[in-house]
Amino acid sequence: MDVLYPVCCGLDVHKASVTACLRAPGAGAPRRQEVRTFGTTTRELLRLVDWLTAARCTHVAMESTGVYWRPVYNLLESSFELFLVNAQHVKMVPGRKTDVRDSEWLAQLLELGLLRRSFVPPAAQRELRDVVRWSSRLL
Repeated sequence: MDVLYPVCCGLDVHKASVTACLRAPGAGAPRRQEVRTFGTTTRELLRLVDWLTAARCTHVAMESTGVYWRPVYNLLESSFELFLVNAQHVKMVPGRKTDVRDSEWLAQLLELGLLRRSFVPPAAQRELRDVVRWSSRLL
């Protein structure tokens, strides 16, 4: 299969960490792959953005598990083309499941264009939804 996105990244997002797998063209036929782990604080997420920007990454994929993807998505959406994907659609074969393998698998599927995005409303609509949910709890 042809590579659709030459420089892309797969993210495995959890409560306390984000594992990122960056895939890019290598010196020869094999593609270069680099895996790093970041925290979920704003400072750490900005380090992730800087790393991806320095590598000239254009597309990023992450699973929509829980609510932990939201702050990551909010920080990355202005700099990259984001793919928020349903975790059920990219399930790996049962076995040795690790954060690194999940991020590698997402990056491999993304570079080949095999991921289907979930709908994410625009930032203004997401903010309005949060305000409405918060105000309805007060009543």
